[in-house]
Amino acid sequence: MNFGFIGAGKVGFSLGKYLSENGVSISGYYSKNLHSAIEAGRFTNSKSYENLVDLVDSSDVIFITTGDRDIEVIWNKIKKLPINKKLVCHCSGSISSEIFSNIESLGAYGYSIHPIFPIRDKYNSYRDLKKAFITIEGHEKYREYFSDLFRNIGNNTAIISSENKSLYHASAVMVSNLVLGLINSGASYLEQCGFSKEQSLEALFPLIEGNISNIKNNGIQESLTGPIERGDLVTIKKHVDSMDKGNQELYKVLSRNIVPIAKEKNKSRDYSEIEEYLGGFYEEYSSNI
Repeated sequence: MNFGFIGAGKVGFSLGKYLSENGVSISGYYSKNLHSAIEAGRFTNSKSYENLVDLVDSSDVIFITTGDRDIEVIWNKIKKLPINKKLVCHCSGSISSEIFSNIESLGAYGYSIHPIFPIRDKYNSYRDLKKAFITIEGHEKYREYFSDLFRNIGNNTAIISSENKSLYHASAVMVSNLVLGLINSGASYLEQCGFSKEQSLEALFPLIEGNISNIKNNGIQESLTGPIERGDLVTIKKHVDSMDKGNQELYKVLSRNIVPIAKEKNKSRDYSEIEEYLGGFYEEYSSNI
């Protein structure tokens, strides 16, 4: 099958190059910016197209690698073209294949193919895409085709349902974008202690890396350390008292989240005073552990 790309930004560049480097035939790129399409074609040893019709005609699999807000706009153009038996895909984490309205009546098949991976650079991110976990959502006819394609390249894959796309994407945001907010808060506390911005990150980074490595090697429960895990209410109170009100609430909410993990890890330890200090919601959290 020939894979064509509509959109020549970071995702289009990276995914096209990654697939090309692994033996997948790339027909080429169409973009509203012709220069970007030409650049992407050169980068992937494929063609650039000046009009959408030719790209669609030359491709069996059509990837829409634009921003999320443009996916439906592009689809409304594509669905007016001959797309019988073609596979139309987008790479959004939060949007399902249902955005391709009435696609089955046109004899085509719609999919969401999403790498759980930060694509930051259109020239270099493809080198690390083999590390990405790929999720596939869409029509059952070709789901296994895409799953096998990426597994054969070396990626782990999973098939998810359309109704779970928002929750799935929230998971990715929680452990990537929102973690940046936590790290920024932690670094700012060190700056208040007299560290420079550079020193703050330099000091914290071994802790961050060590924690991630522990989670990977030992799992979440066995990686939990710190005052919550120890049942050290005195230290927890000192932490809260040292923060402004907004961060006090953030600290307490996150602490509530890990109390059930601590209780599961240390079944004989009494966490009742910590629970009372932090507030409720333990049944809800415990049910998700």
